[in-house]
Amino acid sequence: MAQPQHSFIDWLGNHLFSCPFKAHFGIDCPGCGLQRSVLALFSGDIISSFKFYPATIPLLFVVLFTIVHLKVDFKFGAQLIKIVFAGVAVIILINYIYKIYTHQLI
Repeated sequence: MAQPQHSFIDWLGNHLFSCPFKAHFGIDCPGCGLQRSVLALFSGDIISSFKFYPATIPLLFVVLFTIVHLKVDFKFGAQLIKIVFAGVAVIILINYIYKIYTHQLI
């Protein structure tokens, strides 16, 4: 009998890290949903990725840009990293407040 083919993304989906904040306090932390969002993004589902965690794409952008900036040393790279990182922090905060307001933390 043939075994069904499973991809690496399926394997990762079955081996996600648990959130220690949620384990101790019983509610989601501001970072809950990031792992599922990244998996959805790697699967090509941008809409689900955004729904899981809206800051994923800007966060990945700032990480990749930072890596490139460390190699190339753009003239205004450090300032851009600071601005985008502040924007990502605002997105995370707004998303968490929205989750609190709509009772989605549990």
